[in-house]
Amino acid sequence: MVFLLCAFVSLSLCPFLGSERMIDLHTHSLFSDGALIPSELIRRFEAMGYLAVAITDHVDSSNLDHVVPSIVRVAEELNHAQSVKVIPGVELTHVPPVFIPSLVRRAREMGARLVVVHGETIAEPVAPGTNRAGIEAGADVIAHPGLIRPEEVKLAVSKGVFLEISARKGHSLTNGHVAKLATEVGARLVLNSDSHGPGDFMTEAFAAKVTQGAGLPLDSYQQLLSNSRLLLSGIGFPL
Repeated sequence: MVFLLCAFVSLSLCPFLGSERMIDLHTHSLFSDGALIPSELIRRFEAMGYLAVAITDHVDSSNLDHVVPSIVRVAEELNHAQSVKVIPGVELTHVPPVFIPSLVRRAREMGARLVVVHGETIAEPVAPGTNRAGIEAGADVIAHPGLIRPEEVKLAVSKGVFLEISARKGHSLTNGHVAKLATEVGARLVLNSDSHGPGDFMTEAFAAKVTQGAGLPLDSYQQLLSNSRLLLSGIGFPL
């Protein structure tokens, strides 16, 4: 009840939510295949009481130079006007693994604060080797990494790369596999919506069900939320 009330009043009046407020580090605007412009995307998350949201539109070498500066600019503006923290990011998508390291570097040089690599989901024909290339390149998150190998999960631990539990249809099919391996070797997991429109946004109740559906303990959602805060602190967005 508290969460619902605070979604419709000034967040400054709801300090008791504290660290319970939600974070989503994987969303899309119409700069790629999302439905909303960034301002509407963020406003809708703000109305739901979110603490932080990353805009991570799909990029490769064809649109990186256009998308990143645009997202950086709007994130800076929104961070002066709205309570939800906006993190400018990108998702390198279907990029041949050999090009991932250079694109990670270019994205960061252009101002992307969060770099997500579109992992080897079984729902799409992602090139084999993408998960490893993203981890070795030092991406922040490997999104929906599919049937990721144990050695790649161990590499993610050593590189400080986070693995995603996905709420998105299709990509979520291997959440159990990802959660099991991550738990065994101590890899850090984050839960994201991979939202492309308002219908994809997670409520807290739904987020908890997704973590439970991945085979994680009932109270795991709070740990995944803590991991998201840890990631953001590491890239200069302490919350």
